[in-house]
Amino acid sequence: MKPPSRRVLVTGCSRGIGLEFVRQLLARGDRVLATCRDPAQADALSALAADAGAALGIAALEVTDPASRAAVLAAAEARWGALDVLINNAGVLRRGEVFGALDAHDFRAAFETNTLAPLLFTEAAAPLLARGEVPRVAYLSSTLGSIANTQGFYTVSYGVTKAGLNMGARHLAAPLAALGIRSVLLHPGWVQTEMGGAGATLTPTESVRGLLAVIDGLSDEARAPFLDWRGEPLPW
Repeated sequence: MKPPSRRVLVTGCSRGIGLEFVRQLLARGDRVLATCRDPAQADALSALAADAGAALGIAALEVTDPASRAAVLAAAEARWGALDVLINNAGVLRRGEVFGALDAHDFRAAFETNTLAPLLFTEAAAPLLARGEVPRVAYLSSTLGSIANTQGFYTVSYGVTKAGLNMGARHLAAPLAALGIRSVLLHPGWVQTEMGGAGATLTPTESVRGLLAVIDGLSDEARAPFLDWRGEPLPW
């Protein structure tokens, strides 16, 4: 039996993993509200919309802007009345950080996008999710946010803010669970995207296929476990 079509909101969909989420969700019959900063510049996303019809909506979202977040959730409510899945994918990574020259502005920008935005967006989306069918929230984290795995100096602002996301998601997990909402923190692997680079070991197709299987398989007790794209637990 074909599973029912789910109502899915995804952030950061103009390219990479976010765009691949949209492709695979549509291919399996889900309805998607895909967001990005500037839809007018998201050519690949627009191409998907040309074929998807009513199954795909596209909305502008600046994840760090409260008014923008509220507008997207209002659009989701008007479109569907509820959400079944929220995928917090949008993130930023500052390259080339050097010991002795860390920049406070870079840390603040990374914190706003990687940590605070997905937590506040999830909190605001909770009423819509509570009305959904077996609702769940996924946060795209990273093994670079694992304190136990960190042995050197690299991508510091990214790692620090992903570790902050991990802690925040664990705090949100209990009140979300009380509303019947499952949650998970996900490491997508080293993926061949603009962020991951051409030398990465996974294609977006492989990564997202695994991530969706993990999201689909979350149990009733899922309270923001930290897992990779294969469903394997990661150290905090």
